[in-house]
Amino acid sequence: MDFDTVYHKALSGEAVSQSEALALYMHAPTAELSWVADSLRRMSVPDPEVVTWQIDRNVNITNVCISGCRFCNFHCKPHQTDRAFVTTMDQYREKIEEMLRRGGDQLLLQGGLHPKLDIGYYESLFRELKREFPQVRLHALGAPEVAHIARISGLGVEQTLARLVDAGLDSLPGAGAEILSERVRKAISPAKPDVESWIETMAAAHQMGLATSATMMYGHVETPAERIEHLIRIRDLQERCPADKPGFLAFIPWIFRSSGTELESRGVGTDFSATGYIRIIAISRIVLNNIRNIQASWLTVGRDVAQLALHCGANDMGSIMIEENVVSSAGAANSFDAQGIQLAIRAAGFTPRLRDQLYNYRDISTLPEGVQKEILQ
Repeated sequence: MDFDTVYHKALSGEAVSQSEALALYMHAPTAELSWVADSLRRMSVPDPEVVTWQIDRNVNITNVCISGCRFCNFHCKPHQTDRAFVTTMDQYREKIEEMLRRGGDQLLLQGGLHPKLDIGYYESLFRELKREFPQVRLHALGAPEVAHIARISGLGVEQTLARLVDAGLDSLPGAGAEILSERVRKAISPAKPDVESWIETMAAAHQMGLATSATMMYGHVETPAERIEHLIRIRDLQERCPADKPGFLAFIPWIFRSSGTELESRGVGTDFSATGYIRIIAISRIVLNNIRNIQASWLTVGRDVAQLALHCGANDMGSIMIEENVVSSAGAANSFDAQGIQLAIRAAGFTPRLRDQLYNYRDISTLPEGVQKEILQ
């Protein structure tokens, strides 16, 4: 294949085909892929010299889950009462108040497929959170959770989403995508809603005007072709989004971490390389010509590799993540505070700008004084 022709096609704003994307991903020199991706980043974002970041908190609603994903060692079964929890309102208050003191503006709320938490539970939870903390955005659940809530509540997905939005849901994370291939899904999460369920739930969210994100957990049992298939499905889904709706605001690929998981016990371990991650970031930018923001997952790859990714297609460093449990429990041990993430962005040659979930720059003057000083150092 003539790579120069495909590069020109991508740089002209055209969508590369699945076969072209796979050929680039498998065989194009990393330096060339990175240059093309960086050029596309510069053409796609409003300010190419800026890298954005966020302050939020990831709170797990529950760890009870009937999905039994083989890559997750955080969940427990309903009968494991010694481990099971459902976060209480007092715990939410404590976590949110700490987040607000540290300048956060959003809760990333995720749980599992709990067999007893139906639509009524989530409506009550979201309404109470919004009543007590109206300034906090709820970036909550994920397509598999929405589909599960709909099923156990006897509702359609559209009706479920509408009721969640009415109760306070602000945006929908890309959680639960893993790899959008039925073969892979059956191997790593056989009890989770299937690929079409994820896609159609996200399509319904886009039709309603909900801002969403898309993710990819790679590096387990999938093939390179299935990674590309995943990207094409995400791009095609974004094409279906009405022109006046936000759709996917960002794409976040992250490496599978295996520590203590069932997959590890079956011989599937973390297979991470910096070059491999850079190629994932670069091909994501090249394929996803209709998604503006590509996030570097510093949590799973570390500071140095995330900095490199900013020169290879990524334009966002994500959140400092005041709390994160699921990926950390599987071996991701990296951390950042507000000062550290900004230092990392500056050291990579960019200007850090604090953002909200919609990728609007936040007004630093509205933050607590101590946080302002930390950010402005």
